Amino acid sequence: MSSTHVQCALSEAPSHRSYFHVGGHYRNTGAGESQHVMTGQMYVEKLIPVDGVKHPLPLVFIHGAGQTGSNFLNTPDGRKGWASWLLDQGYMIYIPDTTCRGRSSHHVSNGPTITYPAELAEKRWTACRDFQLWPEATLHTQWPGSGRMGDPVFDAYYASTVPSLADHAAEQVSMRTAGACLLDRIGPAILITHSQGGTHGWLWADARPELVKAIVAVEPAGPPFQSTVAKTSNAKRFGITDVALLYDPPVDRTDSESPLQTENYEAANGSSYTLQQEPARRLANIHSIPVLVETGEASSHAGYDEFTVQFLRQAGVRVEHLKLAEKGIHGNGHLQFLEMNNLEIIELLEKWIAKVT
Repeated sequence: MSSTHVQCALSEAPSHRSYFHVGGHYRNTGAGESQHVMTGQMYVEKLIPVDGVKHPLPLVFIHGAGQTGSNFLNTPDGRKGWASWLLDQGYMIYIPDTTCRGRSSHHVSNGPTITYPAELAEKRWTACRDFQLWPEATLHTQWPGSGRMGDPVFDAYYASTVPSLADHAAEQVSMRTAGACLLDRIGPAILITHSQGGTHGWLWADARPELVKAIVAVEPAGPPFQSTVAKTSNAKRFGITDVALLYDPPVDRTDSESPLQTENYEAANGSSYTLQQEPARRLANIHSIPVLVETGEASSHAGYDEFTVQFLRQAGVRVEHLKLAEKGIHGNGHLQFLEMNNLEIIELLEKWIAKVT
């Protein structure tokens, strides 16, 4: 066993581990006869601290595009990850794999998948300082290694990426159903979401508001009504999701365009963003749930997470915006849970969780 593998093993927090699947339904795929497969099921890993649970609410991690839940356990260079650190603090942890991805089995009938190329990962997440696609990219210092193909840390990270459903709306529908099933099974919980997983967090809270006690949204997919990675028409028709959320007053969920009346604005940095027209509709099921949106200094999200925060506040949500640089934590990109100061960040997030719960 290599030293890196030994370090990975030692970096895992001791826990009692089990797993299960939630959701899923049978689909007939036979042409002339009945042949069924199960689809839409979600794999969930359950981790319990060996010294006992010290907090009343479990934490549920929801990962981003191209990832699986394994990215929260440890880092590609063998350091302790966010979930392992939280286990040390006495939290019970649930880590799903998004439906139709990883250990949540995909079937061809779910639709086509996409795989992010290594070059995109370099430019946007691991070596963004080399490419400077946004002004803050020059500040990126926290990725361990060069962040380029051939570097062992980058290669270990990229080896963990997996295909994702190309249809974001279909994935969100599937994840909303599976997430509701998970919350029904485990009871009240706190969600920690990242990137694309942010859309699932909003939908889970909308589906089971009484069971979501807080949301930590680490650089959630945004900005409102737009997609910055994949330029697609009708992106986030419901503001922060591609599928319906419950608004007050209600909206026409069948509207093929945006069902919300919107207005475009110019930001101080010259970019444009979109919010609801006033008087804005409220997010009927999410507005009472405490939300923290967290943003790294060097990430592309540094230029637009504030618009997501504005949208949430406009919709009546109790949201705080934590900018890491304002807390003296510098140099972070989008994959903060894998970067060199990852434990400094999760310690700060845990303090907010303890405060609101």
